[in-house]
Amino acid sequence: MILKTFEELGVAPNIRRAIIEMGYESPMPVQEEVIPYLLGNENEVIALAQTGTGKTAAFGLPILQQIHVNNVQPQAVVLCPTRELCLQIADDLNDYSKYIEKLKVLPVYGGSSIESQIRSLHRGVHIIVATPGRLIDLIKRKTVDLQQVRNVILDEADEMLNMGFSESIDEILSHVPKNRNMLLFSATMPAEIARITKKYMRNPHEIVIGKKNEGAKNVKHIYYMVNAKDKYLVLKRIADYNPNIYGIIFCRTRKETQEIADLLIKDGYNADSLHGDLSQVQRDYVMQKFRLRNIQLLVATDVAARGLDVDDLTHIINYGLPDDIELYTHRSGRTGRAGKTGTSIAIINLREKHKVKNIEKVINKQFEQGVIPKGKQICERQLFSFIDKLEKVKVNEEEIKDILPSIYRKLDWLDKEDIIKRLISHEFNILINYYQEAGEIELLCEGGRKRERDKEKRISGKGTSRTSEKGYARLFINLGKTDGLAPQNVIGLLNDNIPGKKVNIGRIDLMKNFSFFEVKEVDKERVIRNLDGIKVFGRRVAVEGAQPSLSENRKQKIEKKQKDNRKENRKFKNKKVRKSS
Repeated sequence: MILKTFEELGVAPNIRRAIIEMGYESPMPVQEEVIPYLLGNENEVIALAQTGTGKTAAFGLPILQQIHVNNVQPQAVVLCPTRELCLQIADDLNDYSKYIEKLKVLPVYGGSSIESQIRSLHRGVHIIVATPGRLIDLIKRKTVDLQQVRNVILDEADEMLNMGFSESIDEILSHVPKNRNMLLFSATMPAEIARITKKYMRNPHEIVIGKKNEGAKNVKHIYYMVNAKDKYLVLKRIADYNPNIYGIIFCRTRKETQEIADLLIKDGYNADSLHGDLSQVQRDYVMQKFRLRNIQLLVATDVAARGLDVDDLTHIINYGLPDDIELYTHRSGRTGRAGKTGTSIAIINLREKHKVKNIEKVINKQFEQGVIPKGKQICERQLFSFIDKLEKVKVNEEEIKDILPSIYRKLDWLDKEDIIKRLISHEFNILINYYQEAGEIELLCEGGRKRERDKEKRISGKGTSRTSEKGYARLFINLGKTDGLAPQNVIGLLNDNIPGKKVNIGRIDLMKNFSFFEVKEVDKERVIRNLDGIKVFGRRVAVEGAQPSLSENRKQKIEKKQKDNRKENRKFKNKKVRKSS
């Protein structure tokens, strides 16, 4: 198939100049189909395509080309579901029209001053990009005249209908001329859109890129089926295994959204939340940080993220699947855009397995069952990502030349290998310690369970199925992960509270509500004496020798019995020898 150019599609030279400067090289499929058709007269279009396929340019370029700049009245209206999308479309149209003199595009949306929008309308605009609610406010105030509108575009039409804008769209369309063109862009084709097309469109040309309601082609779909209590741990492993992750984590409720964001922030991840309980100013601030990549993981509800359009997302993570399959299509369509690849991950429980099968039928794609990465694999990925960044650091010789001699003298006693080891240990000790101590995660599958084991086995009560290293004593402490305890805290406790000779520390096992750590046998009593009863994290600490668990007791009894039997055998043999002599 021979690729067409924007010139062959009929795009005007001044618009072509602007989009070439923006990096547009050749038209995307939806643009190839839509642009020539819209440049004709009285052509109405229903375009079904995923987000990120180039829809804004598909309707934006021909609409701009048809504007009569000398007539300073609204000639086109673009309706979209959220202020974020409204601002983005307006920005794109302004970029496309960079070389069209005096052309004015105005975004109108709730959450900002209506007076300033009214003043802009009085000065004159050619294209209005609006959320339905704010445009109706302006119509009711008689501050906007839509009688010369030639084109009405409904962008993300299915999203607007899902958000309950059906009546608002009816109201707006009653104020525009009946002979206008209507252009409807949507990712899916629900029944409500069919109603609008029948009522308001004359003989629309339907353009489908891919199949109706189909998922984006460049997106890989993966699911992890685990117990509910392990979902957050799996989320952390996914984030750790992908050091350069840039994605959205979708949650079902505002409460869950805030809880997951708080946990991620507490655990040191570059994350924030986006949901309906935030003010518009807070939402704008979070979105600005996310677009600038100051946030790697945005935890959001579907409502808050509607219309959200961010480039280069690597991952969409579903912290549970939505009931509506169309929502999943919208979620996953936010990655793998503009020809790039992306990954849509679902972290689900056993009851949600049927949803995976239903989604597969609709998007015409198979989900892969994910394998939870092991701690060693995660540490290797993080390490090599760090080394990659280190290799790409730009060195400004002039800036650092005065301080380098002092640094060389300071590090002169270390060879290259020592410096590398210390650099790695400085960056990754906490991560390595965490995954050495991490608990097991059960990966569920239909008809049974598949266990992915780390070194740690499940421990309950004050017992432990693990025996200490030779020469070490295993101690119990009544602090755990819920108290914010980390390996470095245990080391700090010993260093700060045990007088005299430094305590040698062995293995540290962090549990949810309690922990175990090992010290040299000779230090055991000294450690218990100095730590037991002190206050840490606002709690009175209890430290004591770890008691063997039932299984360990049983093992010891068996070993004692075997020892006694060997003793008896030796006695019997000696007796037999004496008799024979």
